[in-house]
Amino acid sequence: MAEPNPLKLNKAFKMNETCNCCGLKYMMEPSFFYGAMYVNYSLSVGIAIITFVISVLGFDLTLLQSFIPILIMLILTAPLTIRWSRIIWINFFVSYDATIEIDCQNE
Repeated sequence: MAEPNPLKLNKAFKMNETCNCCGLKYMMEPSFFYGAMYVNYSLSVGIAIITFVISVLGFDLTLLQSFIPILIMLILTAPLTIRWSRIIWINFFVSYDATIEIDCQNE
């Protein structure tokens, strides 16, 4: 990510074109990160289920009343889940090599 702080929303979703260390091109093909939408959907559903269970079991809210905490949590975690989904998606296709990271830190 070009901006390390996910709370700066005007720059939160901008990405570098290549890795500063190894030169990996992040956008391997046009619309590469569209697949990250499916990962983001899974993360968001997980957050919604956890929030629902906590609101119903912990706070004894009804189905309709638990909708508001779910909506709040999804809005608050959106910058993080979007970033996490892109990271998870690219890791499906690119293997992590710790030796490259060590070489970059030594430079």
